[in-house]
Amino acid sequence: MRDEGDYTEYYVPSDKKKDGRAGISGRKPDEKKSRKAAGRRDSETGEWALMTVIWLIVLLIFMGIGIGIGWCLWGKEEERPDIDLKAIEAPSWIQQDFIRKNIYSRPAVSLEQVNGIVIHYVANPGTTAKNNRDYFDSLADQTGDGTSVSAHFIVGLEGEIIQAVPISEMAYATKGRNDDTISIESCHPDESGRYEQATYDSMVKLTAWLCRELELNPKKDVIRHYDEGGKICPKYFVEHEDAWKQFLEDVADAM
Repeated sequence: MRDEGDYTEYYVPSDKKKDGRAGISGRKPDEKKSRKAAGRRDSETGEWALMTVIWLIVLLIFMGIGIGIGWCLWGKEEERPDIDLKAIEAPSWIQQDFIRKNIYSRPAVSLEQVNGIVIHYVANPGTTAKNNRDYFDSLADQTGDGTSVSAHFIVGLEGEIIQAVPISEMAYATKGRNDDTISIESCHPDESGRYEQATYDSMVKLTAWLCRELELNPKKDVIRHYDEGGKICPKYFVEHEDAWKQFLEDVADAM
């Protein structure tokens, strides 16, 4: 009799034992099959690694192509054409009445290029385009620290358009964007800033003409003074966003 817990492993001949473990059956594992299995595993691992590398290379190529195409498209979109601003001739429906050269309203600084058009309102109800043009000109008579303001164009209550500053020169209208924009002032009959139909139509016509001549996109390059600095100008277009969007649509249609 043997005690429980006492265990002695007996040797079993290999022809009667199917375990295959050395030390029990007495037979060693098949080394050739083990090497083949290991070889297959190494081969599969190598194939997966190769496929992973190939897919990474393909992905990088497509990413590079995409970035290259995007850069070309966006880069071309941002480039501005080389336009001779002095060579642009105003149509007959624009009255050119330039103000005097002076440090307050017409500094005679040349514009390198034009990247946008800014719409303003005169904030002086009932005044005409000529009234506002003459005000800009009167600033030349100041001495010392005076007021500096002007605009390239003023659109009047009856739709008249006066050009006060050449489009090849800078005007003092939009702080921060005076050096690359053309400014349009617009007259209005009352405090609401709402335009007469004749004024509105001329603003559309003028803006569309400028966009064509300067190769600008009205839905991207035409902004309100409000959009550059937050000033409530032009008042009606700031307080009525739908009217502003319609104005841009009308300019695009007019082009």
